[in-house]
Amino acid sequence: MDKQTEAAASLGAASTSPESVVPVTDAAETGAGSGDALFRSASVSSAAARLSACCHGGAKMAVLAYSLGKREINHYFSIKNAKLLSVAAVILLTVFHVASRHYGGSDTCDWLLSSGRFLGDNVWQPYGCMLHKYKSNEAKVCLREKRIAFVGDSRVRQLFYSFIRMINPEVKEVGNKHENIPFENDESMVDFLWYAEVNDSLKERLTSWAEGSMPRPHVIILGAATWSIKLHNGKNEALLQYRANLTAISDTLDKLTEQSEVYWVLQDPVYEDLLSDSRKMITNEQINLYNEAAIDTLKTSKKKVKFLEASRQAAMETISKSEDGLHLPERTRDVGAMVLMNSMCNKILKPIDGSCCQTAPPLSILQKLAAVLFLVFIIFFLILGYTKQAHKSRPIPDVESLEEKKPPSAGGHLSLKGPFLAIIKMGLIMLYFYMCDRADIFMKEQKFYTHSTFFIPLIYICVLGIFYNENTKETKLLNREQTDEWKGWMQLVILIYHISGASAFLPVYMHVRVLVAAYLFQTGYGHFSFFWLKGDFGLYRVCQVLFRLNFLVVVLCLVMDRAYQFYYFVPLVTFWFVVIYATMALWPQILYKKANGSAFWNLALLLKLLSLLIFICVFAFSQELFEGIFSLWPISKLFELQGSIHEWWFRWKLDRFAVINGMLFAFIYLVLQKCQVLTESKGEPLFSTKVSNCLLFVSVVAFMTYSIWASGCKNKSECNEMHPFISVVQILAFILIRNIPGYARSLYSSFFAWFGKISLELFICQYHIWLAADTKGILVLIPGNPTLNIIVSTFIFVCVAHEISQITNDLAQVAIPKESGPLLKRLIGAGVFLVLLLILSPKE
Repeated sequence: MDKQTEAAASLGAASTSPESVVPVTDAAETGAGSGDALFRSASVSSAAARLSACCHGGAKMAVLAYSLGKREINHYFSIKNAKLLSVAAVILLTVFHVASRHYGGSDTCDWLLSSGRFLGDNVWQPYGCMLHKYKSNEAKVCLREKRIAFVGDSRVRQLFYSFIRMINPEVKEVGNKHENIPFENDESMVDFLWYAEVNDSLKERLTSWAEGSMPRPHVIILGAATWSIKLHNGKNEALLQYRANLTAISDTLDKLTEQSEVYWVLQDPVYEDLLSDSRKMITNEQINLYNEAAIDTLKTSKKKVKFLEASRQAAMETISKSEDGLHLPERTRDVGAMVLMNSMCNKILKPIDGSCCQTAPPLSILQKLAAVLFLVFIIFFLILGYTKQAHKSRPIPDVESLEEKKPPSAGGHLSLKGPFLAIIKMGLIMLYFYMCDRADIFMKEQKFYTHSTFFIPLIYICVLGIFYNENTKETKLLNREQTDEWKGWMQLVILIYHISGASAFLPVYMHVRVLVAAYLFQTGYGHFSFFWLKGDFGLYRVCQVLFRLNFLVVVLCLVMDRAYQFYYFVPLVTFWFVVIYATMALWPQILYKKANGSAFWNLALLLKLLSLLIFICVFAFSQELFEGIFSLWPISKLFELQGSIHEWWFRWKLDRFAVINGMLFAFIYLVLQKCQVLTESKGEPLFSTKVSNCLLFVSVVAFMTYSIWASGCKNKSECNEMHPFISVVQILAFILIRNIPGYARSLYSSFFAWFGKISLELFICQYHIWLAADTKGILVLIPGNPTLNIIVSTFIFVCVAHEISQITNDLAQVAIPKESGPLLKRLIGAGVFLVLLLILSPKE
């Protein structure tokens, strides 16, 4: 094999997507002394080289200042210091949240009912928790066999109609407005009872429910005040009578709370300028006095009667849009109805994106098992700490995919303290995961998409990416630094996409789908290149890849009590790695050495790829066959989500051609490289000048054409149907635009490349410690300041992802020995352990 081909082989394995065998940290990051540099970008030599290349004094000074500035940043802001700072931040924030919940109240139901803010025109965000948007079928399930009574005046009637429209959206406001209004749907009954004032009539109704002479509702929502103000012209005597009447019914309400939920609706503000003459006496000052009277009278020490204040908070922002100054706009009353539905139903249906009024779930068997295992490792580590080692421990070597240094031997005297310490670190990190997304410690909020929340952070990271740019070590197409850079900026875009809720904006959604396809494209490209050029089909490398891919996810499945398929990207790349391995390893095994200079063997390899394409098409056009295979035990345990294989089918089908496109591209590239068609020297275009200019023009046009098409998408399902066939257009266009100009191949962004090395960990960790509620919401570490919260949570999140990448690399060298005997024994043990997990895992 010539030197050029060997370089291509190194590139092939190094340029795989985050799931590849390439360690996510390089030697500079894992070494004892230099491993602390977060962005080790500007050395003195590179600064001098740039300085000498400049012609003018001003330019020299600018370049020198630029290089020295980056070096100063890197000197003080190291990854080691960053991790220590993140640990301190986690401890302080945990203490703060635990103390605030203990002394300030930890009941998320109180948060839900009492306060919140609008994120947009129609999105209400309660303080500290997430509001689930109930659909008709969910509301019917929750309210089955329940009686609900809305008692009050016209504003309570508005709330009643908004509530029953969640059960049946077709309901219209009809009938006499000052009469009782019944509503019955299937097995639930919701009634509105007209009681415009708190008086003896209302007391009689409540007493009949309390004493059992009339069927008692399961939920009672009541409130009244405006009619008392209106009928008595806002006199002080009316307020005193109102307070006395509330006192008269308070004991009855307390009795009702023993078996029913009772909500008192605080009076919403009015827009005084729009009030008619007959309502001018209903002022906000009067309303505040009546609300204070209700709270003082009904808010006993037991707090049995719940106060609905959230709709009042919402009305303060929207009452100016009222038609008559008294009755609320529709979106405001919908807030009150949705808050009530969450208060009643979240504890019953337990929606993942409805964290209000929910308590932490009990520990499952697997979570208890994970806790016990981590405790056992801690105990053994402490024992080892007090035991003198007979031999000095040696550092765990760094293993590159093609420069494999000898791993720890099974019979060596490697200290166990290193692996045990790594597992303990992992256990502490998993404790943080659990606290963030399972325990009632930190807060959660909903996502809300605006163009600014997506595009402004995008501009920020682009500026940083440009600021940290360096010369590449080699200038070949898709060299190591470039592929790390590619993975890095794609991962950052995907992170911004997730936290901003940009999936609601179809053009952004379609472009992000291309990024996911590009990861799979790199998977096909990198693994094909490695197998084709090196022919290493040994068990050791396969286990290394599978371990690095799945270690974090398997641990998360235990700790977070989630199915393997929940972290869909890892099952996807694991599946495709196995497919690539089988395609290349099965007979006839065609390698570069065998096909070198032989058209016959090259054609045979293409026939192999064609067979793979047919296999993909058969599965894609036969959903029954696909689901039949993946519904078999134990495969079903890996690929089912909530008892269905549909999610796996959707994910697999959406990017089904991306991997084979990457394999085919790798084959064509290596053939062109062998035929010396490409010019990959520094500063030189990839092809001849005329061909390069032509291809560059076509690539730019193709890239823009796809973007225009994606921006014009109107239907997500239709665009998803087209995506597998045309996503490769933009991927190939990007590769050519990035690699045809020689100067573009000579530079890369060290900022993006750093993130590219931990892209898999970033993708998985975001589920629970950056986002929240299994990606449905956003983790809130610092309440009341969204910008600062994002900064702090992002900082901790990135540090955690980097540490997990190092732990995974360290454990991979210990867990996967190169000797066949020990490796087989560990595989058998791992197989037994995984089978036990599958058996113990609860049915979805």
